[in-house]
Amino acid sequence: MNQKTTLVLLALAVITIFALVCVLLAGRGGDGGEPGQAPHCPSVSPSAQPWTHPGQSQLFADLSREELTAVTSFLTQQLGPGLVDAAQARPSDNCIFSVELHLPPKAAALAHLDRGSPPPAREALAIIFFGGQPQPNVSELVVGPLPRPSYLRDVTVERYGGPLPYHRRPVLLREYLDIDRLIFDRELPQAAGLLHHCCFYQRQGQNLVTMTTAPRGLQSGDRATWFGLYYNISGAGFFLHPVGLELLVDHKALDPARWTIQKVFFQGRYYESLAQLEDQFEAGLVNVVLVPDNGTGGSWSLKPQGPPGPLPPLQFYPQGPRFGVQGSRVTSSLWTFSFGLGAFSGPRIFDIRFQGERLAYEISLQEALAVYGGNSPSALRSRYTDGGFGLGHFSSTLTRGVDCPYGATYVDWHLLLESHTPKTIHDAICIFEQNQGLPLRRHHSNFYSHYFGGLAETVLVVRSVSTMLNYDYVWDMVFHPNGAIEVQLHATGYISSAFLFGAARRYGNRVGEHTLGTVHTHSAHFKVDLDVGGLENWVWAEDMTYAPMAVPWSPEHQVQRLQVTRKLLETEEQASFPLGGTRPRYVYLASNHSNKWGHPRGYGVQVLSFAGEPLPQNSSLERAFSWGRTWWPG
Repeated sequence: MNQKTTLVLLALAVITIFALVCVLLAGRGGDGGEPGQAPHCPSVSPSAQPWTHPGQSQLFADLSREELTAVTSFLTQQLGPGLVDAAQARPSDNCIFSVELHLPPKAAALAHLDRGSPPPAREALAIIFFGGQPQPNVSELVVGPLPRPSYLRDVTVERYGGPLPYHRRPVLLREYLDIDRLIFDRELPQAAGLLHHCCFYQRQGQNLVTMTTAPRGLQSGDRATWFGLYYNISGAGFFLHPVGLELLVDHKALDPARWTIQKVFFQGRYYESLAQLEDQFEAGLVNVVLVPDNGTGGSWSLKPQGPPGPLPPLQFYPQGPRFGVQGSRVTSSLWTFSFGLGAFSGPRIFDIRFQGERLAYEISLQEALAVYGGNSPSALRSRYTDGGFGLGHFSSTLTRGVDCPYGATYVDWHLLLESHTPKTIHDAICIFEQNQGLPLRRHHSNFYSHYFGGLAETVLVVRSVSTMLNYDYVWDMVFHPNGAIEVQLHATGYISSAFLFGAARRYGNRVGEHTLGTVHTHSAHFKVDLDVGGLENWVWAEDMTYAPMAVPWSPEHQVQRLQVTRKLLETEEQASFPLGGTRPRYVYLASNHSNKWGHPRGYGVQVLSFAGEPLPQNSSLERAFSWGRTWWPG
């Protein structure tokens, strides 16, 4: 063994030992600190490099802390001193709700990227709550140019056809806190006897918490939300511990003092108020199920239930990463693209090129939907559109070795939402290359001649995680070495639950003594803007069919011959396919360029999974999720 080989083996051994020590420390709780404290292990992960020069990839880069601060300062100057920090704003105040990148028009971006035209102005999109006006409303303002803004323009009417009614605004954290004060300080004491009997209630205690639902009403103009009450299980998911009490809170008024409880639900029955519920309990008219507070040590806990097992397998880069990250731009030997997070829409990538040729201008998540069923008001009414809560806003820090490989490149993300001060989510995005454990292609021959050829498949992955209250969405953008792009959603976290009573098993499965795991669906809506060989593309459908024919060498016999059918889909109606319905085996976008065999160069589109229709089309809410009816290629 020569000296060079010895040094290489020694280096690999050091890297492997270091990774194993990190895993061992994580499994043993770090350096002996508090059990809930995340272990610290020095990172050898490559980091994203800062911008070294302004360039094309800046077009899609999310706003920096400095840019977010500059926009906030400019808006404060332009809109006057009446702006209140959203963290403290009441419904009757004016406040900046959010600021994020305003994406450039595609035509201007392509003119810069492909023809060297000046880059479009870098701008921000700000959402403002005007609660302090005679006609309260929500407005969207474009601010630019960055990094030193000098203008703003109102795009609300341009985008929505008119002003946005104030009752449609998302709920601020301050509003949730005020609702909790209404519930815990003013309302629950009216049923203290019943709650002490069923749920170990103490007026100054903190053993109960609320969980919101959506939508907030039954018709346009409503702002009334059902809140379920759960045991506050510290360090474990409270989502599995309903006590059976749900309250309908009307919080439309601009003055929180005028908010009221419209209806009360308790363990299978409805009441007009908590006072009425208490009166009937005192009169012996309420059948109360005692719900134990089971603590933190059950199967619902994320704490280890036993000693750690053998260490899991690890992946590493023998010669270092084969890709680089500069700012928001990723470059590998095969792929280049820009990545980012929308505060509400979540992960997105732009200007995606394979071997230098653009395949897609944009692939981005637009919305995620969860529809629930049940026999309690919170469960039977819940339809969560998570974009309204913020799929980027609720991105969580990624844990090395669990959410992403240790050797991944981790990127921070800056946002300004419900505050005048920018916030940074550290390690919000990770980029890594991963061996799929399968050959991309292989063949072993033992006929006539003996040979083998094969290629291991490795993919480049961009990942982020949105933690939407009880469930965690793991979002992957996956880039394959054969030019395929894949988007994946992995749903994990905790289920949502409701109090078990009556015919509950029609609406889910029993998961606890008094707990129903409620039936629900998850759907995700992606935008895919393909540009295959240019901007002009046509949609083709290919399928297979059998056609009878006489056998040429024996005409008295027939055979069913398999053949290809091809059809150009000339209109959007022809190229739209009902989700879950019958569609051609192959649908692809073709360019006006052909390969050397005369076939049009194209890119296929596949939908690999379908959760069922989000809602029946006769539902009054279905128009909000009309993207769930059909899909259009490209």
